[in-house]
Amino acid sequence: MGRRFWFPGGLRLPGHKAVSTAEPIRQTPVPDQLVIPLQQHAGDSCRPTVTPGQRIERGALLGRAEETGAHVHAPTSGEVLAVEPLPFPHPSGLSVVSVRMQADGEDRWSDALPEAIPHWRHCAPERLQQRIQSSGLVGLGGAGFPTSTKLAAGHRHRIDTLIINGVECEPWISCDQALMLQRPADIVEGTGILARAVEARRLILALEDDKPACLQALRDALDQCTGIALELIPVPARYPAGGERQLIQTLTGQEVPSGGLPPELGILCQNVATAVAARDAVVHGHPLTSRVVTITGNAVTSPRNLEARIGTPMRQLIEAAGGYLGTPQRLVMGGPMMGFALDSDTLPVIKTSNCLLVGDAALFPDPAPAMPCIRCGACADVCPAQLLPQELYWHARARDPEPARSLGLFDCIDCGACAVVCPSHIPLVQYFRYAKSELRAADHDRIAAEEARERYLQRQQRLEREQAEQEARRQQKKAALKQRGEAVTADPKAAKQAAIQAAIARARQKKQLEQGLREDGEG
Repeated sequence: MGRRFWFPGGLRLPGHKAVSTAEPIRQTPVPDQLVIPLQQHAGDSCRPTVTPGQRIERGALLGRAEETGAHVHAPTSGEVLAVEPLPFPHPSGLSVVSVRMQADGEDRWSDALPEAIPHWRHCAPERLQQRIQSSGLVGLGGAGFPTSTKLAAGHRHRIDTLIINGVECEPWISCDQALMLQRPADIVEGTGILARAVEARRLILALEDDKPACLQALRDALDQCTGIALELIPVPARYPAGGERQLIQTLTGQEVPSGGLPPELGILCQNVATAVAARDAVVHGHPLTSRVVTITGNAVTSPRNLEARIGTPMRQLIEAAGGYLGTPQRLVMGGPMMGFALDSDTLPVIKTSNCLLVGDAALFPDPAPAMPCIRCGACADVCPAQLLPQELYWHARARDPEPARSLGLFDCIDCGACAVVCPSHIPLVQYFRYAKSELRAADHDRIAAEEARERYLQRQQRLEREQAEQEARRQQKKAALKQRGEAVTADPKAAKQAAIQAAIARARQKKQLEQGLREDGEG
């Protein structure tokens, strides 16, 4: 590739990936009941399209998303039991509207699935984008950003380079590694489909340099797949090399500007699992109804990678991995660095469930008490975004997060590298997440206040306009009455005096007339 670049900071962490990749991916049985949340991506919740008692088949639409969202589809065939708010895996612990369904055991695909497009190379990019959008694809690396929204960026920015991200840098997670070992040909074809959808000229698939078996499997698949000029580039295994901005800097030397997005540089990133899902959506017409999940940790009997239907209770996946081992301390969705703890193992698998990490007290020890910051600068040394975490910390701790905005707080990717190296055991990421939430809430309130102000001004303008129109109509009416001689004088006293004088004049005229008649009679 010529010159190699690298991103600043980062850490070398033990991978712990071999424990879950000893066996191939295994399919888990379809559970009797499934809970499918209608919010499984970054953005607003989908609008439900089914009702209780309705019979559905696999792939049928359960929730329709808005323009920037991702549809949700039935993971199997069966009956809708309820559409109601239910808990789902999220750091907030809140509930979202979900479809609870009873599987019928037949697992029939819907007859209404879109037509397969096996000859996608001759297909218009717009048709491929529409197919991916209708199939409910999201980024399967964990972020869950709707894939169709990313692809639509190609209309606003010319996409020159498509990067397929196989750099699974966080410890314990191995679902992408398992896919690269078992479905390399599907990854290559899915890459070609995504490239065709945005008309990218250069295609790169990046993976860590400590995965030689994956690299060889992809090379073999690429040899068998003609017409796709895909570069396979190993990158150093250093956390967080799989971050979108860090990977772009490593591969191209370009930095995504603060507040900017990769398409502004003509670059688009997608995960290897997303490439497989795109291939299934286009070549087979299958929407996203399942995903590969890593079940691992030191408190599960047989760590492995499982392909599970969306909506499967997490407890069933743990049972498929041999069940709990010893006394679990914590169940985390994601990895130990960026994942979040779950309250229950009955929560459903969703599109962003890339890993379930089950650990005991040795893996998740109680945090050491935080001590004062000693300004050692270690956090700044490992920050991949080149921020000053200690400065951000002071503002967050003082509950004054606004100055942290100008210091690049929203460029923080919550990787946790700073907290790992902090000798004072300060939970820096928690402070940063708090500060971000406070700023987002303040921005929301500010926008709401501005919208309220605009509504008030518009109302005042409307009332003034209506009042002016009413006055204009009154003046027109008054002018018309005056022209017809029906205008009433504005002085009521003058009108009364005029009436009295007119009555006196009539009385005099009558008296004179009577006197004249008497004189004629006498003569």
